Formats: sequence, structure tokens, C-alpha cells
Amino acid sequence: MKNNRNQKFTPISPKGDDEVVESESSNLSGDYQNVALLLLLYLLQGVPQGISLAIPILLQNRGATYSEQAQFSISYFPFGLKLLWAPVIDSIFIKSFGRRKTWICSSQIVIGSFMIYLSYNADKWLGDGDTMKPQIGILTAVFFTLWLLTSVQDIAVDGWGLTLLKRRNIGYAATTNSCGQSAGKFIGFILLLVFESKEFCNSYIFSEPKDIGLFTLSGFIMFWACVYMIVTILLALFKYECPENAEQLKEHSDYGICKAYQILYKIIKLKPVVELYTMIFSIEACFAAFEAITSLKLIEYGVPKEKFALISVPSAPIQILFPLLITKYTAGRKPLSFYYKVFICRLTLMIITTFYVASTPMILENVNFLNYFYAGVVMLFMIDQAAIRATYTSDGSFFSKIADPLVGGSYMTLLNTFGNLGKRTFVTLSLWLMDRITWRKCYIKNISNDETLSFTHLANNTCLDSFQKITCKEIGGTCKTEVDGYYVEIGFSVVYGLIWFIVFRSVIYRLQRYSREDWYVLTNNKSSRNVEMT
Repeated sequence: MKNNRNQKFTPISPKGDDEVVESESSNLSGDYQNVALLLLLYLLQGVPQGISLAIPILLQNRGATYSEQAQFSISYFPFGLKLLWAPVIDSIFIKSFGRRKTWICSSQIVIGSFMIYLSYNADKWLGDGDTMKPQIGILTAVFFTLWLLTSVQDIAVDGWGLTLLKRRNIGYAATTNSCGQSAGKFIGFILLLVFESKEFCNSYIFSEPKDIGLFTLSGFIMFWACVYMIVTILLALFKYECPENAEQLKEHSDYGICKAYQILYKIIKLKPVVELYTMIFSIEACFAAFEAITSLKLIEYGVPKEKFALISVPSAPIQILFPLLITKYTAGRKPLSFYYKVFICRLTLMIITTFYVASTPMILENVNFLNYFYAGVVMLFMIDQAAIRATYTSDGSFFSKIADPLVGGSYMTLLNTFGNLGKRTFVTLSLWLMDRITWRKCYIKNISNDETLSFTHLANNTCLDSFQKITCKEIGGTCKTEVDGYYVEIGFSVVYGLIWFIVFRSVIYRLQRYSREDWYVLTNNKSSRNVEMT
């Protein structure tokens, strides 16, 4: 690719080829079926992810420590590491079947099979919180594998989205990603926690009390495993994948695995990409502790898991529909400008929510204020989810605009990796730090002389896990938190976020001024025009 560095600071849509594309309003005529297909594929991807996001809530109810939560959070890392196998998915495929369908269908068949196996063992591995402790090691390994498989499907779907939609509608690729995954996570997270709960079902659904909810965790997983199988078979039989950019691919007939990794290395070295991944990775440190620990802290304070799931229900339509409502801003010429404005809103909301969480123990003791309390939590969650969707849709839209279509899978994966890896790294770190910067003690009143030995033993009780808390309670003691690591981490996040807001303003402005030529590594000037006019 001939790279004219004199055009480095040309707007991303300069007059000429790009102007035609940008000035042509989005029109989904001829793309409705393709948008629906992408939504379905992203929804399927979101369901097992939603199930895995529900596991920490179930573990919290079973007395898991924050260190164990940190260990389980490692299972999310494949989405941050998928860059390592993205070039393989871009370069190896069955030509007659389809470049993207090869990996989408194969990965979904394996995911469905794996979920069938998981359905037979999930309840046993989670334990009951009393006689059987959760098997954290096995759960981590199992869901790590599941996230690995969904990451393969995600790479292929991201790459397909760049060519499946007409060029004028490419901004909708990020919208379908956000809406589809949100819908899938709603099903796998909220619906699972609500209708699996026997307490909720006995109160609101069943006329007579039952020992289980509307369905079990195992039954839920088995059902969606079957859905995976059916959709995959229909996709393989009835959806034809057009050869993408055939003439351009002929110019790179040597494109294989080795070439793919060379191209990936070339992308990483591009100056705009270096600036972009520095920005995307660093921003995750601002909100990792808030997103990872807030829900667990509410449950620790006494909010039942089914009520917490119900609190999340009103925010679900926001997650699914809000990206569609803000398409005007996220699919426009400067989506990162909108991204930057939303950042300060998220930071402000984090501060407000933290004060609200701190008041939870006091409010839960007064039954007269419970309805007002839950209404406040619902409102905060809805605003938070709207801000998160706006952030992810904005950067996703920007990624779709700058990614080289000839290596779309690898390029989109690389760009998404920055945020995923940053988020998973800082989430795991924040959970791991919680037990280490939180100071608790077991206080006992009225200790008699014959209980001196028990008192000596309990003086070293830090109420770290469920066993120590039960031991403290049995002897008549009370676990009290002297320093709560949650508020320490949030305080650090706020200070860091303000610094980030100041430092990266100029970076965001500069990123949107680069031309497409500065981002492409294979597509040349002529083929770039062809891609944009399709």
C-alpha cells in the first residue's frame, strides 16, 4: 500500500471518494435480512456470555470470597486474547462454504455441544453454599473454554459484518453487535436469575410453593444448546455467503497464516492504531472496579439476587434499543466525539452511585423506604447502561469505519481486543485487591472467663470468607468492616478518570482527523474507492 503521510491529518471523510459515502444517508433497503441475521448471531453469542455473568451472583450467594471471584473472572480473558487466533480465522476457511460461515457454523456447533455437557454438571460445580463448596477451579476452566469458543464466533461475525452490509450501512454493524449481544446477555443473565429463583416464582408465578423455579440452570443451558444447533444447521443450509472482494484478494494470493500475522504486526505498528489502543486500554481502568464490584456489594449488603436481577430488568430495553436511538451520533462522521462526551457522564454517575451504595445498609433496615430505594437503584442502573451502550456503540462504529475490509476479522478483533483486554485485566485486579485492602474484624461482647480460648482464636478472625463469618456469628460476635476496599478503589478510579479526561482530549480529536489510507494495510487507493461505493 502506498502511504502518503502528507495526508495524515486529512479528515477521515475528505472531499472526494469519502464524501460520496458520508453524504449518502443510511438506507437499509436490501439490508434488512442481513441486519436481522447479524442480530441473531450476536444474540446467540450473548446468551452463554450472560450465563457466565450470572455465575458471580450465584457464587456470591454461596459465600465465595472476592479472591475466588477474581479467580473466576479469569474465564473472561479469551475475549481479550482473541487477537492471537484471529489471523488463523481470517486466513483458513473452506472457500466453497464461505470464508465467515466456515468458522461461524463450526464454532456454534462446538458451543452447542459444550453447553449440553455443561448442563449435566453446572449445579454440582456451583455447590450449595453449605455442605458443598463451589468448585472454582473447574468453573473457571469450563467458562474459559466457553468464552474461547464464543470469541471465535465473534471474530467471524465481526468480519462478516464488514462485507455483509452495504458500505453506506456499515455503521449499523456496531449497532447490531451492541443490540444483539445485549439481548443475549439479558436472556442469559436476567431471565436466568429471575426465573431460576424459587423465591421469586413462589411469590409471583406458582399458585402453590415448589422446590425449584420456573426452570433449573441445567435445563436453561440445555434449551439454548439446542437453539444453537438448530440455528447453525439453518444457517449452513440456507444462507449463501458472497465471495468478498474477490478481485482484491487475487492481488494477495500469498495471503495465509504467516502473512496474516505479518499483516497484524503491521497494523499494530501504525501510528493511529498505537494512539487508539493506548486510549481504549487505559480508559477501562476508570470503571473496572465500579462495574465489577458494585452489584456484588449490593448483594453483600443484603439485596437478594432475584431482586437484583429484577432491578436490572428495566435497563434491558435500554441496552437493546438505546444504540438504535443514538445512531445519528454513533454512526456519523465523528463517533469518538460523542464517546468523549459520554465519558464525563459515566464518571459523574459513578460518584453518585457510590454514595447511594454506601447508604444501602441503613436504608434496608427501614422497610418504609425500600420501594424508594429500589426505584433509585433502577434509575441509576438504567442511566449507567445507557451510557455504557453509548460508549461501546460509538467506538464500535469508529472501528467499522477505519478497519481494512481485506483483513476485517483480524482488524476488528485487534481493535476490540484493546478494550476487552483492558477491562478483563483491571476487573480481575480490582476483585483481587478487594480482600487485601478491606480490613474486617470479629468483635465479641461479654466474653466470659471460660471462653478465653475462643476469644483468642476469634481475635484473629478477619471475616474473610463464609466460614469465618459463620464462626464469628456462632460465638455471638459481629463482623465489622473498618476499611472497605470498594470505596478505596472507587476513589482512585475517580481521580484517575479526571486525569484521563484531560490527557486524552487531544488524542480523540487527532484520531478522527486521520484519513482511511492511514489505517489501511492491504486495500490500496483504487480498491478503497471500490469498497466504499459498494
